[in-house]
Amino acid sequence: MNYFVTDNTAPAVALADIPESPYAAFYDDLAERLADARYHVGHYFALPDGDRLRFFLVLLDDAESRILLASHAMGYYDDTALRSLTALHAQMHPFERDIAERFGVRFDQMPWDKPLRHPHDRFDRRSTMDDYPFYAMEGGSLHEVNVGPIHAGIIEPGAFRFVCNGEQVLHLEIALGYQHRGVEEAFAATHNRLRQMCLAEAVAGDSAVAHATAFAEAVEKLTGRPRPAELERERAVALELERMAMQIADTGALSMDVGYQLGQVASEALRTMTINTTQAWCGNRFGKGLVRPHGTDHPLTAEKAAMIRRNTAEIARRYAEVRRDIENSPTLLARFEQCGIVAETEMARIGGVGQAARASGLRRDIRTSHPWGVYAKELHHTPVTMPDGDVMARLEVRCREVARSAEYVERLVAEFDQKYAAAESPCGRPDYDAPLAPSSLAVGLVEGWRGETCHVAVTDAEGRIAACRIKDPSLHNWLALALAVRGEGISDFPICNKSFNLSYCGHDL
Repeated sequence: MNYFVTDNTAPAVALADIPESPYAAFYDDLAERLADARYHVGHYFALPDGDRLRFFLVLLDDAESRILLASHAMGYYDDTALRSLTALHAQMHPFERDIAERFGVRFDQMPWDKPLRHPHDRFDRRSTMDDYPFYAMEGGSLHEVNVGPIHAGIIEPGAFRFVCNGEQVLHLEIALGYQHRGVEEAFAATHNRLRQMCLAEAVAGDSAVAHATAFAEAVEKLTGRPRPAELERERAVALELERMAMQIADTGALSMDVGYQLGQVASEALRTMTINTTQAWCGNRFGKGLVRPHGTDHPLTAEKAAMIRRNTAEIARRYAEVRRDIENSPTLLARFEQCGIVAETEMARIGGVGQAARASGLRRDIRTSHPWGVYAKELHHTPVTMPDGDVMARLEVRCREVARSAEYVERLVAEFDQKYAAAESPCGRPDYDAPLAPSSLAVGLVEGWRGETCHVAVTDAEGRIAACRIKDPSLHNWLALALAVRGEGISDFPICNKSFNLSYCGHDL
């Protein structure tokens, strides 16, 4: 099978240049490549193309930083069943389930033939949340525990169905899709690029910078115009500040779940200091409004750069003390170590990403495997990994990434006070009207704090965005959570869940 080979810095690709293969050749080649650990799927989706469906594959070569694009097609009303790739490679399950749910495509021998999201425009209108086909196990000593979809506190809906033998969890099934948000359709429903940027920021509110950056990168690739180098630096600063804020927040949440109040309160204070730093920069604590195509409304000044350096150094110093206390607390270590283990082989099999995958020893980080901007030119990131794959490993990766992000922020803003004290920012102003390449596809791929964040934008013949397909890192890692609690006591579910801290809304697009 042929591929169009590109990378994470190249411009958009014409749809006509993406090779189209028979499904048999597509299946055989992809099945063979996914058996090699160097490859994983960035995205796989289908779009209507006249009287047919065209399927697009974004395959990531982590060894050579390549992005391989391929496609296949079938008649829109063709009832032919396609051989399921999920039967061989579990990482394909969310993609095939999504395609089946949207378009009624049948996948033969699909081992997980269940709804993924229950979108409002789903093919099978009889499929509802009320008849979700939960897996059932029979046995006189077994019982089921259902949690959700409505949860205590401020949390979005999701159902967790446990099958237990006494206190021990034998199986957890997670059902999402209670929010029929229609986010992807909204991108195509408007041609206002500022509104599209606001939509990107709203995909997952705690990852506003990551999703906005991924979409802005896709748009800029479609325009074919290069970005100012300083704009790339500022975006990296924003991404690393978001990473620091959320990893610190998760440290506090894990501390709270085991009653370690000192760690909780200290982390909450430091997380507040971090997001307030972002607010002092752009006026929003979550970085909304900061990332815009081709420029920025909030360029860094010498004064703001000095503020960021000062605050980041203080946050890193105080957070290091929290980390030392956690690592020297026998009570915390007793709860976190050897709890919720997901092995590296399992993470690779299901396509796990982000800090959760790295905590299992899987070196999967877009900043390293598919670098862009300053990550390709200046930072040359080395992934932070741990071998154990347990709750403590996921916390330890967070701790180390906070320190690494603080170092990156210091390096990226260190020269602002000298270079731009008396000069206008070279980042430029946002451009919402730059023409986009017609009938083309662009991939925006960044490493957010949760992990690999992918936006694929496809334009029509007039150069308007006709489709945007989004992959939040939670898409694969929900299955990792289900694997983590197998064999654990059900009382350990809260800390396992918090050690992943996955996004409901990032899944329910």
